[in-house]
Amino acid sequence: MSESLYSSCADVLSVCQAAKDDLAAILDPNMGFAPRLRQLCRDRITEAENSASSDVSQEELDILRMEANTWGLLQAIIPARKTEPEPRVHPRTLLAANPYTPTSTLAQAIMDSSVLLTELVVVREWLHETAPQPQHPEATTGYWKFTKHNVMQGLRTGSGIREGLVKELDPDAMNRGDGRSLAADDAGSEKSLAQALYSFVRAGRLDEAVELCRKAHQPWRAASIRGSLLFQWRAIANEQRNDDGIDDADDAEGWQGNPRRKLWKSTCARAALNPNLPDPERILYAALAPCPQTFSILKSACRTWEDNLWAQISILCEEKQTAEMIKLGGGFWDGGLAVLENMPSPPSQEEDVAEEEEWEKEATSTLETLGSVHVEDGPTADHAFHVSQLAIILDRTSSLLETFAAGLKNGNFDPESLEYPTMTRFFAHLCLYLRMIDITIPPLATQVILEAYLQVLEAAGQRELIAMYAGALGDNAVERYAMFLTSLELTADINERRLALTRAREHGLDVHRVAVVTAERTIDRAFELLPQMKGPLPSVITLQATPSDIELLLLRSIEWTTFEDGTHDTALEQATVILRYFLGAGRVSLAKNLMEVLPRELASIDQPEERATEYLHYRQFFTIWDSLDRVVECQSLEVSIMNRDTRAAWLSDYKGLMDQAYDAVVKLLTSDWMMPDETGDRRSRELTRVRQIYVPELVLRLHVMLYASREHVPENLKRALELVNIVADSRYKLYDDFLHLDGRRLGEYLDAVRRATIAGLEGGGSDPFKIIITL
Repeated sequence: MSESLYSSCADVLSVCQAAKDDLAAILDPNMGFAPRLRQLCRDRITEAENSASSDVSQEELDILRMEANTWGLLQAIIPARKTEPEPRVHPRTLLAANPYTPTSTLAQAIMDSSVLLTELVVVREWLHETAPQPQHPEATTGYWKFTKHNVMQGLRTGSGIREGLVKELDPDAMNRGDGRSLAADDAGSEKSLAQALYSFVRAGRLDEAVELCRKAHQPWRAASIRGSLLFQWRAIANEQRNDDGIDDADDAEGWQGNPRRKLWKSTCARAALNPNLPDPERILYAALAPCPQTFSILKSACRTWEDNLWAQISILCEEKQTAEMIKLGGGFWDGGLAVLENMPSPPSQEEDVAEEEEWEKEATSTLETLGSVHVEDGPTADHAFHVSQLAIILDRTSSLLETFAAGLKNGNFDPESLEYPTMTRFFAHLCLYLRMIDITIPPLATQVILEAYLQVLEAAGQRELIAMYAGALGDNAVERYAMFLTSLELTADINERRLALTRAREHGLDVHRVAVVTAERTIDRAFELLPQMKGPLPSVITLQATPSDIELLLLRSIEWTTFEDGTHDTALEQATVILRYFLGAGRVSLAKNLMEVLPRELASIDQPEERATEYLHYRQFFTIWDSLDRVVECQSLEVSIMNRDTRAAWLSDYKGLMDQAYDAVVKLLTSDWMMPDETGDRRSRELTRVRQIYVPELVLRLHVMLYASREHVPENLKRALELVNIVADSRYKLYDDFLHLDGRRLGEYLDAVRRATIAGLEGGGSDPFKIIITL
């Protein structure tokens, strides 16, 4: 299925959801929901059939055609079920007022008085509309011209008529029981004509069938087909007339149809049951006047499931009309004057209702047999679309959705099959359509179906449509859309992520909740795959490895909660968790990258105090880390060939940067930076690990910076030695952070202090404290 069809269906859904309070608009026969989707399928079929380079298989086209037909069925049936019927006159009332009421008027009244019969007639019309194109036989230039030529040739030559050839040319010449037949070419043409006429009857195109008979020089056959038309005479019918004069023009032509249709029908039945007639003829008459007696004949022509459905419904409609007409006595046109003299007494309303219910049960039972009927051609009876069509006709959409959802959960449908995307798309939109028009649907089944379609959209790369369909999941909408956003991982850049949240708002989802859940899911997934923060302390002085995809996923997980002010509290909480992990794993550069993408507004959040303070400590740490890097960078700018002014300017910058770094580090060391509480929980353990890595690191880096600059700034040697007092001060307990076995141990720092002390003796003398006292 092309990408355009996915988006086109979504566009239709969006338009109709915007008008969901306007039932008439959703059920509109041209611009409603079902007709629009039917037209999309038809357009796609036409496009594929007309394109020489189309990659759509015939199987896909057949499935699309079935979907289009099913949307047509829904449009044919559902509007009547959702609207109040207009008050109708009962057929007995018509006969009581006018015993000469034409048969067509009585038949219409009978149909109007039965909801199920009305629906079956509508379904029959739908089957006519969706029937295959009728076949046209080869054109003939005359009536049985080959047979006529042979007969005339025999008469002219005196040789007599050829053995086995008919002697007469009337329509019954072959049916006199003498075994004679037409010439081979004429027999073939006759068979083709009968088969073509059946295909026209199957498609409900009787006028074209009549015209075909006339072109075949068989007006008698045209008359037999027209005999199926009900007798109509508007001049004597008690019907409302239009004010535009059209009805009067029709009335001027007099009556139409067959006033002796009852006799015609019995004759058709006898013809269909006559074994002496060719099978195509028998099938044609069985189709013109369907009844239970001729069902076996008609069924022999049913190749597809739709043919079988048409045959059963045609019989049900015809038999219901006949039975009701018999109860009415048939009126004058079926029963003659005797009926007028002995009008049957009408049954009570209770009897009417009971009879209608009994007939509905019988009709339903008959239609249910189509669920397992044998099919010669095309999809079988258990094909999902055929099951759907039968359920729609029987008004069992809820059980239909439950059955399909159960099949999805049980793995009865192969997601890799060609029909799976079409089926899930149809059922997803069917759920949403029924919901829009307030037809009750099972909520759990709906969620399963929509979830399956969401997976289809994800597999097809239709990211921009996920929010719309996820929004239809109700209570699970946020979780489902968040699950989709989580699955994007690193494939979506920050702009795509922002747009994804915008779509969530457009489709009624709680954007803040979506962002929070997505970030939480992403963080949880990353932590599942990343190594736990325990074991030996990492080294932060070695070359940092290239970030892995999982580390980048954890880094970018914070993006979801940074777009909206309403999620900044959560962003702050998640940022502190991620920063603790990165710093605890020695990934300083990743932690620094995270700090750079966080919104400035996070610094203004002061509650809860514990979290706000921790975030402030991270900002303080990276400010110091940057200042130490700037000192190193400035130091590297020194070159041996520098003039006096240049060297003075460089030394001033160098000294100023060192002063800033020294003050900042000392301030950090003499405060409760990252000091854990005494709860011993996971956060406290992580904070302890961070201190054990970075407090010794800052002390050593500051010491090395001061020691290395002693030649340019001699007083820095004194500062380096005075730093020992801060480390040893019991108020700050910095020495505790040197005691981890795998970290920068206290011995390493004391060795650096020893070298600084020796450097203090380089000016002469033996007093190691001289440097502290004199500078």
